[in-house]
Amino acid sequence: MSKLTIITDRALELVSQAGSSLRQVVPKNADKLLQTGVVLGAAKTGAKTAGKFIRRNPVVAVAAAAGIGLLAYAAYRKRKRDAADAPIEGKSRRIEARKVNGTGRAGRRAAASRSTSANP
Repeated sequence: MSKLTIITDRALELVSQAGSSLRQVVPKNADKLLQTGVVLGAAKTGAKTAGKFIRRNPVVAVAAAAGIGLLAYAAYRKRKRDAADAPIEGKSRRIEARKVNGTGRAGRRAAASRSTSANP
């Protein structure tokens, strides 16, 4: 083996030892912290890009905001309509309709009063 190969192998061993010792020292939720940092960086970059775009194209930004507002209003109206049509929560039981001979309630009262007056 040449000295270059020995040095390279030794460097790889040192790097792997350093990595294992860092894994033991770093808290277990470090990957979550790293992901959070990446998300925050992306949000910051996106905000800068959006700011530049709005400065260059204000009409497009106003039209987009109006479109978002219309979509939000349509969603609100749909939720409100669905809530009005939704069944009321609680206890209920089904009442079956009965067939009635005659014109309805008034007809039954008159027929009942006629039948009681004719019997005595």
